[in-house]
Amino acid sequence: MNPNVRRRRFSIASAAVLLLSAGLVACSGGGKESTPPPATPAPGAASSAPAPSGDAILIGHFGSMTGSEATFGQSTDNGIRLAIKEVNAAGGVKGRPIALKTYDDQGKAQEAGTAVTRLITDDKVTAVLGEVASTLSLAGGRVAQQYGVPMITPSSTNPKVTQTGDMIFRVCFLDPFQGWVEAKFARENLKATKAAILYDQTQAYSKGLKDFFRDAFEKMGGTITTEQAFSGGDQDFSAQLTTIRGTNPELLFVPGYYTDVGNIAIQVRKLGIKVPMLGGDGWDSSQLAAIGGDAIEGSYFSNHYSFQEDRAEVKNFVEKYKTDYGATPDGLAALGYDAARLLFDAMGRADSLDGKALAAAIASTKGFKGVTGSISMDANRDARKSAVIVQMKGGMPVYVTTIEPPPL
Repeated sequence: MNPNVRRRRFSIASAAVLLLSAGLVACSGGGKESTPPPATPAPGAASSAPAPSGDAILIGHFGSMTGSEATFGQSTDNGIRLAIKEVNAAGGVKGRPIALKTYDDQGKAQEAGTAVTRLITDDKVTAVLGEVASTLSLAGGRVAQQYGVPMITPSSTNPKVTQTGDMIFRVCFLDPFQGWVEAKFARENLKATKAAILYDQTQAYSKGLKDFFRDAFEKMGGTITTEQAFSGGDQDFSAQLTTIRGTNPELLFVPGYYTDVGNIAIQVRKLGIKVPMLGGDGWDSSQLAAIGGDAIEGSYFSNHYSFQEDRAEVKNFVEKYKTDYGATPDGLAALGYDAARLLFDAMGRADSLDGKALAAAIASTKGFKGVTGSISMDANRDARKSAVIVQMKGGMPVYVTTIEPPPL
């Protein structure tokens, strides 16, 4: 459990009253249900907005609420709930309140498919949000596509996710771009000419990002000294790191998840490897520093936004998130918030909430002003947008620079 996330509990009677204003969450593991507090107007929102009425529009979220990547699901869910709170305070969508049901997939692909099936067949959700991990979005996306229900993944970056079909969308950038961003930063900012790679062979995300970084780095004149693999959850990386050390790289690229990266960083430094470490958005968690400690200090990773960016959308979001959750929002929270808000915007524009009509409205989104940047859906239902690079300093990801997509 992320210690920075405040969990609220309410009585059954209170939950019944609050359902229409804020939504419902149910974890498939324990079956417990709870609701967030009543919606209050967002800063700058008109206080005279009519209260939503009628039947709630139910949307679903499947995420890793427990398991090794629990902060991914928890942060995303928090962002979605904040967006629901705001839209309901502003009158809902088409005059109706939004409600939420979340299922915990425990970070397992089989559970992800089961969760989406339950959301669609049992709960009759209008749309689905999720997942963070690309492997889990692929599993859930196949179900959503089969039933013709639109699904927006906030943060799955593997290109294959939206290739599942015309019902699947994303609001994050893709790994081909993220790999290019990391290679560009490595060559131009870090002046690295030789890089070693340590990747998770069990994750579509890690394998894909590894390939895109390698290809871009080599095209920019760099050399990959070695590629070493591990399996998520491994505890001993000494063999791979000893090989890496022997190739004398100037940079170590680790496209993995924070749970493994923190442990890897500790072993990297114990073996005397002093070169910078670089990774992707899978590093983004408050637990990265808790696991890696001093060993992760000074390392870099690409991300979808930084809470330190000087944009009004970022400042307003960070302030509201801190008020509700008492913590600084990570990139997963920001993407969950953006995915939900973009969905609500499309619902408002759609001719109906039928699957095909809603999917068409999502696909037509152009220039949506999100916390993570301006979002426009391309022909492949992917978002074209910028990325940021952050550096771990004092246990926090500190903003370094923004890198825009290359010209088309």
